[in-house]
Amino acid sequence: MFELLTIIDAIALGIIQGITEWLPVSSSGHLAAAQELFGLKATLFFDVVLHLGTVAVVVLVFRKDIVGITRSVLRRDFKSMEGRLFLFILLGSVPTALIGFFFHDMFALFFMNTLVVGLALIANGFVLIFSERRKGRRDLGWKDSLLIGTAQGIAIIPGISRSGLTISAGLLQGVRKEAVARYSFLLMLPAVMGALIFEAGLLNWSEIDMGSMFAGFAASLAVGYLSLRFLLRIIMRSQFHRFAYYCWFAGLVLIAVSLF
Repeated sequence: MFELLTIIDAIALGIIQGITEWLPVSSSGHLAAAQELFGLKATLFFDVVLHLGTVAVVVLVFRKDIVGITRSVLRRDFKSMEGRLFLFILLGSVPTALIGFFFHDMFALFFMNTLVVGLALIANGFVLIFSERRKGRRDLGWKDSLLIGTAQGIAIIPGISRSGLTISAGLLQGVRKEAVARYSFLLMLPAVMGALIFEAGLLNWSEIDMGSMFAGFAASLAVGYLSLRFLLRIIMRSQFHRFAYYCWFAGLVLIAVSLF
């Protein structure tokens, strides 16, 4: 049986997910490390359920943007800012879906390898360091959305932060902080929903503990709301890169644990 055995375990992983999903330190990397170090066994489906909790946070925080996008789509108005944003989200979702589909099995193996997670965290730190060296002054474009979507697909690797890599990709392209942050978080919605549907199709439902699922989801939602609010302030204050030092420290610790 590969699902969590206790609700306490589920809540603990939900808290880890809620804190680390928005901070650019890789939630999947921390979840993988926690399971490996403390002997927990959870399916990738449970990991997606935890991400679903943070998706609910995006809906709460960016509800006005989501309503605006929905109205533009219903009016078939794709020339407005909200309509163009919808098209950008569709475009960015394509490379994410392709990468996730073709490399799913490889990423699943990485999830239980602390050496890979440690190396990925160190690489993630270097991305963050370089991310704010270029000042963004322009709005999001077609090429930007495609690049950010590709970054989101690569960030399926545990240890590579989804928010860190997608926001960094936009910043390095010269996109304004406000625009790239909003796009990064909204782009997460179809990615997580698609992953949830995909993993559900592979699941043995007889092994599912719905109590642990709900507990993890609720913890991820509550803590994730506070974490996202904190990250938005960090981005606006140009302090995004400071998380690189934590990534390097955590990466070295995981590498040491895996080797010794």
